[in-house]
Amino acid sequence: MSSRRDHGGADGPRVRVTRDDAASRYEGRVGDTLVGVADFYLRGATVVITHTATEPEWRGQGVAREVTRQALDDIRAGGRRVLPACPYTAHFIDEHPDYADLLA
Repeated sequence: MSSRRDHGGADGPRVRVTRDDAASRYEGRVGDTLVGVADFYLRGATVVITHTATEPEWRGQGVAREVTRQALDDIRAGGRRVLPACPYTAHFIDEHPDYADLLA
């Protein structure tokens, strides 16, 4: 698990995101509680994000946004590109053009 960043605060919970390569997903946690995930697989130097999910009790609090943002930051830091097969991820990138350079 190489990505380990905390974000959140006034506009949502403090979400710590880690990358679990064995499970092929980014995991968002608040404390020890798993609150959201972004599933992925590697295709060469491209990370294909296939699905983003938030636990029901955490929906509407910006968890998916934080997991997605931190996953994309980790992908950028690793020098990889992204293919957003997940509609949420594709929409996030459309709304945040500063991530458009990651598109494969």
